Amino acid sequence: MLETSARLLRLLSLLQSRRDWSGAELAERLGVDVRTVRRDIDKLRGLGYPVHSATGTAGGYRLGAGAALPPLLLDDEEAVAVAIGLRTAASGTVAGMEETSVRALAKLEQVLPARLRRQVNALHAATVPLAGHAPAVDPGVLTAIAAACRDRLRMRFGYRGHDGTESRRVVEPHRLVHTPRRWYLLAWDTEREDWRTFRVDRMRDPAATGPRFTPHTPPENAAAYVSRAISSTVYRYQARILMRAPIEVVAERSSPTAGRLEAVDEHTCVLHTGSDSLDQIALYVGLKGIEFEVLDPPELVEHIRRLSELLARAAR
Repeated sequence: MLETSARLLRLLSLLQSRRDWSGAELAERLGVDVRTVRRDIDKLRGLGYPVHSATGTAGGYRLGAGAALPPLLLDDEEAVAVAIGLRTAASGTVAGMEETSVRALAKLEQVLPARLRRQVNALHAATVPLAGHAPAVDPGVLTAIAAACRDRLRMRFGYRGHDGTESRRVVEPHRLVHTPRRWYLLAWDTEREDWRTFRVDRMRDPAATGPRFTPHTPPENAAAYVSRAISSTVYRYQARILMRAPIEVVAERSSPTAGRLEAVDEHTCVLHTGSDSLDQIALYVGLKGIEFEVLDPPELVEHIRRLSELLARAAR
């Protein structure tokens, strides 16, 4: 009996680790014959696991989605990753997730082996969250947007722009992109006939209204496109700065929400950034401690000169 139960757990673990398995593959992994695999599959079905099968040369077994969530089997690395993710979500920017994340974390840590619990607790003890003022996002809004992206359904919503103006938008959603502080939707704006980036916390009453759409050719990289859009295009001044350091070095001192990096060669890169204040750009670039050259705009050079003179007088 114990041997059979252990084999069922092993079979369930295999079905959860890959999408499709043939009966012969499962039998080889479990060290039994194909008839025993079929009997074990029937036992899993009796326990509520929706195991689908197909006949023929390409037939096999697949664990499907059921009406209720069955127990999941996680390996050590997966269990630690889930525990860390839940602890992060408990203090994240998704509204209403704190309590549910704590409940799920309590269940998980109750069954974690001592060695894994020590790993999770060590990371938690050594980590101090920095309180921020990022607006929280309703998880229901995120799941609704994600479903519209998946099903390729048009969406309608009200939107408050960077300048405070209100508008109604009809879009073809493509991807959700998130930073440590905010969530963004990359979508094709049907009225403006172009790609646009929307802050999810500024969206009002988003709803998938249909119809289904054939996607436009998306940007080369959703994350890079959103980074470029939120770091420069909405601002009065657009700056290009030649940084005299490898892109990896500059990236360590930069945020994707404040600027986009473009490699020139192995020793230099270009920082694309923006602001409504030239002084802010000058300080942002200067505080990186890296030699740089202003490519655009020309008036930024004069601001840097005046700022350097002011700092020099203060140093004297």
